[in-house]
Amino acid sequence: MTVTQRPIIFVDADACPVKDEIVRVAERHGLVVTFVSNGGLRPSRDPMVRNVVVPKSADAADDWIAEHAEAGDIVVTQDIPLAARCVEKGVHVIGNTGRVHTPESIGMAVAMRDFKQHLRETGEDRGFNRAFSRADRSTFLQALDGFCRRATKPT
Repeated sequence: MTVTQRPIIFVDADACPVKDEIVRVAERHGLVVTFVSNGGLRPSRDPMVRNVVVPKSADAADDWIAEHAEAGDIVVTQDIPLAARCVEKGVHVIGNTGRVHTPESIGMAVAMRDFKQHLRETGEDRGFNRAFSRADRSTFLQALDGFCRRATKPT
């Protein structure tokens, strides 16, 4: 992203529970949103909302986002490996629950993901995720709005 270019919000859209919220926040800040998915997205008439449909392979959406997001852009994803790839490029990364990933925190997030995967593979953990809550939605909105305000603030 060049200095005069506004950031783009890239969304790992498959199973993302905060799509409507992302569009509302982006609209308020005049930012383009790009939803990336394996399919099933409703087209939008809003010229600031773009849908990218990728092949149905396992990491196609992640690969597309990692390739196209640039330093200063914003990525919304729950996928820790994708978050790590984007943080490495200087992209602002936020999870659907408002968890912000930074260069300082991403290493622990990757380690915890790998540990939990090991527990699931050994049968020690059944892999149940807690339900998405109102508090998660509120935390997400605050974090995304903060990213957008900082990204669009005149320097």
